[in-house]
Amino acid sequence: MTVASIPSPPAEWSSFSLGPFTIHAYALFILAGIFFAMWFTTRRWVERGGDAEAIGEVGIWAIPFGIIGGRIYHVISSPAAYFGPDGNPVDALKIWNGGLGIWGAVAFGALGAFIGARRHGISFATFMDAAAPAILIAQAIGRLGNYFNQELFGGPTTLPWGLEIDAAHLPPGYAEGTLFHPTFLYEMIWNLVGAALIVMLDKRWDLRGGRVFWLYVTVYTSGRLWIEMVRIDEAVHVLGLRINVLVSVAVLASAISAFIVLGRKQRGADAWIPRSQLAAPVPATEAPPGEAT
Repeated sequence: MTVASIPSPPAEWSSFSLGPFTIHAYALFILAGIFFAMWFTTRRWVERGGDAEAIGEVGIWAIPFGIIGGRIYHVISSPAAYFGPDGNPVDALKIWNGGLGIWGAVAFGALGAFIGARRHGISFATFMDAAAPAILIAQAIGRLGNYFNQELFGGPTTLPWGLEIDAAHLPPGYAEGTLFHPTFLYEMIWNLVGAALIVMLDKRWDLRGGRVFWLYVTVYTSGRLWIEMVRIDEAVHVLGLRINVLVSVAVLASAISAFIVLGRKQRGADAWIPRSQLAAPVPATEAPPGEAT
């Protein structure tokens, strides 16, 4: 018998009018995550001897690239919602309704960060190391947008933290009053704990050369793998599995390999550089130690 549950926000809370504009809660949480990530990344960057202004300059490239890449991946991985019999291709542009695929966001965001780092002569690897835990916390904040949109929840459950879903957002075949796994909450908790773990391990092991970033990818994908198996929203399936499950496995394996390989290189040329000088300006021809996936 269920004695408790998590209520979803009233539907009218998902957006509100401000003069001629409609403000969406999803967009506000995405923006809040971006602002936090910028602040925390700047703090970690300065600790490594970098110029605080450089983060804003790189962010000008990384943020729009990440948003565009995230939307592209979401649309590709859930095509029926936009190009199926009941879909509308125009909805693919309505990002405020939810839908940013993290794999596309990280891959394109890293590409934008690489371009920005090269243009401003700073270390791309050190920037990604500084940004890694901030990205994970930003993802946790962004999941609140899914909560307000009543989307991307898991299968039915009788657990006391089951999520209430309004009739208008119920998947076909489920009766009113059914409770669902709050996967937004699972991922929020996983991300916040993971970010704290990354910061702790970074300080203890003096990680550098891209290792913090790949540790972030390892932590996130290991959680996303099991959370994705709980979700019931529509998605492309390959070999009987949701596409994001297979992507998680592939990215997790790549991240672990990259972390190990870079660990061997950490004893190389930059091992003597004091941590407080890692973010010092570098020649524009510097090659990154690894590419994001």
